Amino acid sequence: MAEITFPTIEDCPSIGREKDTVVADMDGTLLIGRSSFPYFTLVAFEVGGILRLLFLLLASPLAGLLYYFVSESAGIQVLIFATFAGMRVSDIESVARAVLPKFYSSDLHPESWRVFYSCGKRCVLTANPRIMVEAFLKDFLGADIVLGTEISTYKGRATGFVKKPGVLVGKNKSYALMKAFGETKPEIGLGDRHTDYPFMNLCKEGYIVPPKPEAQAVTVDKLPKPIIFHDGRLVQKPTPFMALIIILWIPVGFLLACLRIAAGSLLPMRMVYYAFWALGVRVTVKGTPPPPVKKSSGQSGVLFICSHRTLLDPIFLSTALGRPIPAVTYSVSRLSEIISPIKTVRLSRDRATDASMIKKLLEEGDLAICPEGTTCREPFLLRFSSLFAELTDELVPVAMVNRMSMFHGTTARGWKGMDPFYFFMNPSPAYEVTFLNKLPKELTCGLGKSSHEIANYIQRVIAATLSYECTNFTRKDKYRALAGNDGTVVEKPRIKPNKVMGC
Repeated sequence: MAEITFPTIEDCPSIGREKDTVVADMDGTLLIGRSSFPYFTLVAFEVGGILRLLFLLLASPLAGLLYYFVSESAGIQVLIFATFAGMRVSDIESVARAVLPKFYSSDLHPESWRVFYSCGKRCVLTANPRIMVEAFLKDFLGADIVLGTEISTYKGRATGFVKKPGVLVGKNKSYALMKAFGETKPEIGLGDRHTDYPFMNLCKEGYIVPPKPEAQAVTVDKLPKPIIFHDGRLVQKPTPFMALIIILWIPVGFLLACLRIAAGSLLPMRMVYYAFWALGVRVTVKGTPPPPVKKSSGQSGVLFICSHRTLLDPIFLSTALGRPIPAVTYSVSRLSEIISPIKTVRLSRDRATDASMIKKLLEEGDLAICPEGTTCREPFLLRFSSLFAELTDELVPVAMVNRMSMFHGTTARGWKGMDPFYFFMNPSPAYEVTFLNKLPKELTCGLGKSSHEIANYIQRVIAATLSYECTNFTRKDKYRALAGNDGTVVEKPRIKPNKVMGC
């Protein structure tokens, strides 16, 4: 029987395809990478932590043997079981929505995307679990239909098995295509391996995407929808080798993080800068910070308005200044309050109470605020900037940048109490603190400027310094997109004898 051959994707014209339907495979076709292991690894770590990641890594040799020497379906089933068994479906969906899109989008094949995007109706047919890929494909690539492997669930949790007809490989893909389209033949079928041939034969035209690992991925500005919000602890896409490095490093990194946190919490602030350098934490200070205000002068303290990177922003601001600066925050975990070397003050919902508290703090000295929306039109910044403007004209914007090689030091989905630990678990984390010019008197409320004008000016100068683009998204928008809540840390009241105490 003659071997079926298809032309390569480079031969597929993309002009005048507005009324055509395209059906594309995912790994190796829409994506440059041919392996789905990194994405299973991301789900395993983000939902199940290091133990689940270890289980997946131990199961991966068996998955590889089955994949290459028995069947693709058997190998993928092992990955699905090792990753999903026992997980809450809602957690898998959350990772698929908040974590995976950034990694998928960085691996988009340029030729496949050229053809896929040119068609009026787009369908993706993949062996990957639909629950993993559907959010990215529909929200960011404009896919109309996503046909993937369906996982089996029980009482809201994944069993680790798949529903009939099983993993969508080979003939199962062609059956799924016929079920979705009936007698209608899609115009274009895109695949990258022989197990894609059955569904490609059902299309009017079929094109093969040859392996090309050196291909340059599509840039994010060419996507129909930009990926603005991203969550997740891992900085890099985890290959099997990187997954092994993460597992081996975490015990060492956690001990190193505890040492770094202890140094920052126990040493005098003027010594923390040098202690951090000795422990591999790099702190770079740019610009000229204002001198501390003397209480005897009767002047109001300086308000430092910082761009938000992690919960550690005010700590590194204090490190750069060599003195502890109290921080006003919206919400912080109890653990973060306990280990913090500076005073943290949580704002209430009552304007009068907040005004009284802020006035007292500014009378005592300098104060820092690190709102998450400093580079967007954040109601938190706008609301409390009016309070600050009424109480002080000493406003200094501060641009914060950090660098992490292994773990992100912030999360919207997970427990924020672990944020400092994940940041300090990086082999050599770095913070860059840039002090910008103090707002001139003519840009303060004292000379008639509104609080909104002041907030928007601060937003613009910080964004320009960091080469960021200002948006209209708020802190609540971010948390609703990534975690399905408004970002407030709710804690149960603690009860002590004869006293009730109410991040």
